Amino acid sequence: MKLVNTNNIPEEYIYDKDFNSRLKTELLGDAVKTEGFYVNIDSIKPGAESTKYHSHSKQEEFFLVIEGSGILRINEKKIIVKKGDVISKPAGKGIAHQFINNGEEILKILDIGTREKDDIITYPDEEIVYIKDKNLVFNKKDSIKNWSSEPNK
Repeated sequence: MKLVNTNNIPEEYIYDKDFNSRLKTELLGDAVKTEGFYVNIDSIKPGAESTKYHSHSKQEEFFLVIEGSGILRINEKKIIVKKGDVISKPAGKGIAHQFINNGEEILKILDIGTREKDDIITYPDEEIVYIKDKNLVFNKKDSIKNWSSEPNK
């Protein structure tokens, strides 16, 4: 067991500790060494996005809007979210998602998800496929045409 106070997260577990960019992420789960799931707090400045629009092949996710309001872009729909809203995104199913802060204040989200081996992340806006565990990135536009796995053709 490991205990860390959210007011005292070690710097190595915070992306952009000084919040110079448009997104700061506190890796709470990494700080306390969770294994089967991650727990992050994402702070998104007005006009910024939480991540690129993406979907996971295996990862289940849970979000709680802690502060502020914004838009959840999910499967090409835009849904207004605000403090207190809870969202679940089931594993697989190709559900693309992204939070956008269109408000005047910081949008802060608790982001919890499963850590899945061989999760494949797809970025539909860019037609990119990312195999996270292998750190491999592919552009769907460059796919080989007329290829088949059939050995007898």
